[in-house]
Amino acid sequence: MGTNRMEAFSDGVLAIIITIMVLELKVPLRGDFAALRPLWPVFASYALSFVYIGIYWNNHHHLLHITNRVSGAIMWANLHLLFWLSLVPFTTSWMGEFHVANVPTAVYGCVLLMAGVAYWILIRTIIAQQGHSSVLARAIGSDWKGNLSPLAYAIAIPAAFVRPWISWGLYVLVAIVWLVPDTRIAHVIDDRA
Repeated sequence: MGTNRMEAFSDGVLAIIITIMVLELKVPLRGDFAALRPLWPVFASYALSFVYIGIYWNNHHHLLHITNRVSGAIMWANLHLLFWLSLVPFTTSWMGEFHVANVPTAVYGCVLLMAGVAYWILIRTIIAQQGHSSVLARAIGSDWKGNLSPLAYAIAIPAAFVRPWISWGLYVLVAIVWLVPDTRIAHVIDDRA
């Protein structure tokens, strides 16, 4: 089976996730700039999560662009990823509402960690189907970003109980690392064109 249906479904789920997150932003009760000040933690949580969902959407698009066909195992691996990403609005809202509280910040990191693990499983499932000499396997290579992210989350989760701002810093750092365009797959796509 081709990848179009899975990609369309995933795009729809990610669009709904972003919609849910933006609906959690509440309008201030007054019409002045001072009324925005108490909302900065909520907006900061939203902005960080929006970037994360955007990173997953972008990488997922490239991933499926070089995937030849989809099996049942790949569809389940993709649903596993979407499950963890669907929890991002909940953890985003909780973390934003309670600023930098320990438990919401740690739970946010747990969801990011599990989404990262799920994405790794999706990649490995596709490689297992397409072979270790496939275009994807060659493009992924050593996957230093994919290895760095879970390590940063594993540090951020317990750090949330000591200094939640350290966790926030690590979450932002991982997002920045992934915001820098990952050209591995893009180069392979360009070479195939």
